[in-house]
Amino acid sequence: MKYWLMKTEPSTFSIDDLEKAPKRTTCWDGVRNYQARNMLRDDFAKGDLAFLYHSSCEVPGVVGVMKITRSGYPDQTAFDPKHDHHDPASQRDAPRWYMVDVTLEKRFPRAITLEMLRVHATRELSGMQLLRPGNRLSVMPVDLDQWKFILSLA
Repeated sequence: MKYWLMKTEPSTFSIDDLEKAPKRTTCWDGVRNYQARNMLRDDFAKGDLAFLYHSSCEVPGVVGVMKITRSGYPDQTAFDPKHDHHDPASQRDAPRWYMVDVTLEKRFPRAITLEMLRVHATRELSGMQLLRPGNRLSVMPVDLDQWKFILSLA
């Protein structure tokens, strides 16, 4: 099993939206970064766990845990000319973008804020990709020790 952190802007898609989805499950679409795409396509597996992280908001932070319920498959939104995530260069026989399905496992009673995580950046969360300067990826791996420590803050 692998562990992940997946960022979303709550104004676009939030934990509330995931909680309201049928069976608390939806696809994680719209990733348009090749490095993140490669992880979704090649590294995510059914059964992996991911932190849901709200970014680009007043108080960024980890707000819950999701389970990957379908491993990487072509992002259907790329093929739809009416969709915001449309990419005319992505073809059904040669997809450029991938997505996974996620199910909400647990909503935290309060966010584990970025500031809370930064307090532990030199010790328990040393090396965590989220805490590196300039990190902009929407999908990133989390190692088991980091995973357990962040869960202990919930």
